Amino acid sequence: MSESKIKLKKILFTTEQIQVRVRELAQRISSDYAGRTLHVVCVLENGFVFGADLVRQLQLDVVTQFVRPELRARADTGNEHTEIFFGPEVDVKGKDVLLVEALIQSGITSEFLVRNFITRGAASVKLCALLDKQADRKLHLQPDYFGFLLDESFAVGYGLAAPGQLARNLPLIGVLEQ
Repeated sequence: MSESKIKLKKILFTTEQIQVRVRELAQRISSDYAGRTLHVVCVLENGFVFGADLVRQLQLDVVTQFVRPELRARADTGNEHTEIFFGPEVDVKGKDVLLVEALIQSGITSEFLVRNFITRGAASVKLCALLDKQADRKLHLQPDYFGFLLDESFAVGYGLAAPGQLARNLPLIGVLEQ
């Protein structure tokens, strides 16, 4: 096996810290949704590791689905703006939905998905993020559940990728050496 190209400058959250926090979040979510079926919609790619660990800890009936947002800039009107497309379409009508993301930064994608699910008739929609980077928020959005506040400019590991899509498999979250 070859040596990893990933070199960390520092560790932000250890494997143990993450596991403890995921368990705490799952206990709170399980309590809040006791006796109901929860439809967990995990945002790919960053959220797949956190989403998998979280749903395994939930003590209630869970249906798991995935969406993959794609942001596209449009310049056809002379004003450049961003459109968000996501797929596949998930059935949320009448369901309790928990949107799961690894990291909320600007909040644009999260807010779009929450609003979209509500518009499409979800009974309830809550947002859960492992990392909340409030300093980068472009609109007012607060996750209902979050693991850790993040101040670093670029974190990797535990599903979050480095350039070249590397480091998602690290069991911790850290900052790359420059």
